[in-house]
Amino acid sequence: MENIKVDVIIPTYRPGKEFGRLLKRLSQQDYPIHKILVMNTEEAFWDPVWEKEYPLLEVHHLKKAEFDHGGTRKKAAALSDAEIMVFMTQDALPGDKTLIINLLRPLLEDEGVGAAYARQLPNSGCSFLERYTRSFNYPAESCIRTKEDLPQYGIKTFFCSNVCAAYKKHIYEEAGGFVDRTIFNEDMIYAGGLIQRGYGIAYAADARVIHSHNYSCMQQFHRNFDLGVSQAEHPEIFAGVPSEGEGIKMVKKTFCYLLKSRHPCLIPELILQSACKYAGYLAGKHYRSLPRKVILWCTMSPSYWQ
Repeated sequence: MENIKVDVIIPTYRPGKEFGRLLKRLSQQDYPIHKILVMNTEEAFWDPVWEKEYPLLEVHHLKKAEFDHGGTRKKAAALSDAEIMVFMTQDALPGDKTLIINLLRPLLEDEGVGAAYARQLPNSGCSFLERYTRSFNYPAESCIRTKEDLPQYGIKTFFCSNVCAAYKKHIYEEAGGFVDRTIFNEDMIYAGGLIQRGYGIAYAADARVIHSHNYSCMQQFHRNFDLGVSQAEHPEIFAGVPSEGEGIKMVKKTFCYLLKSRHPCLIPELILQSACKYAGYLAGKHYRSLPRKVILWCTMSPSYWQ
């Protein structure tokens, strides 16, 4: 396994102290990383000290107007000659020294698996509700999903997160890579294409990163609006695939968990957050019928619409 070349690819924007911690933990991984390829938006916010401290770094700067969730990652992938590409976000922190090796294992053990994504654990400041959401979306048990799972899991079959995910380069190239332009959700768009081609997506529960956000209700609305837009723009992936079922299931389970854990006071917050998520998602799915001013108010990515 040691002969498999692995590159880590990270898009960054105004990286701070947390990014320094990420680089340090990547440099301490049990499995050697060939290169850490950074696609940094706006050179003015980059600290060149990192390049001196971490020789594995290869940094490419771009303007904010050039950034795209799919296109920027696609450019980075073209710069990598590794057999496995691990994509991460700048705010994800490896949970331990075995992140890379555990992420690689399902890819190398099964030729039919084209991608693997890591378990996301809550950080110390994570809210009670978000902690449960993390445990629902990222359970302790690993699994592999294929086309045969679509009837049972619907859109969850396509789940994959570039917060921390690994891809086989030859399959990535065969599948055409990430889309050139997308508002959001480039990972699931690509994963959906893999599933349609007959490949599997592995969830590696023992590959752990620390990553969570305490989004407000309006932030949830904006985020889910963009999610809905991404699905509406890619009917070749998402049309005919049930989407709402998993969301409803999570709300029901969270409701029961709040009662069981004696936190009924959080039920109004759950209802409000869920309503904002669904309203944003529904608006995004039907964005073509909305006036431009409304779209710009709903989105968290106004630059996408320019």
